[in-house]
Amino acid sequence: MTDAEAVLRRVLDQWKAGVDDHDPHRVASHFTEDAIFQGSRPYSVGRQSVADYYDAQPLGLSVAYRIVESRRLSDDIVLGYVNANFSFTDRPTLSGYIGVVLKRSEDDWQISHYQVSGLG
Repeated sequence: MTDAEAVLRRVLDQWKAGVDDHDPHRVASHFTEDAIFQGSRPYSVGRQSVADYYDAQPLGLSVAYRIVESRRLSDDIVLGYVNANFSFTDRPTLSGYIGVVLKRSEDDWQISHYQVSGLG
């Protein structure tokens, strides 16, 4: 496992735990204050918009992911591309890809850009 992959996995494991527990504020805490967020709806900006998005998701939503690619672009920037499967209690699983850019601030890494594509 590369250093970039380890950073990506640590942040995405925390994101996944918040999604699985339907804890939108915990999910949002892993994003920067000015994060660009593109889920399955038009994009938004900011941590509160991330919390609002995940708060609107149905109870029982869970996510499984697999890292496809990761790159360290600089000391403070990691790029990731992952395959994600979003499972629901009352409808089929949606599969797609997520591109993320992680930014280090002090001793923590956070998501500064998140874009989902190909859900279906």
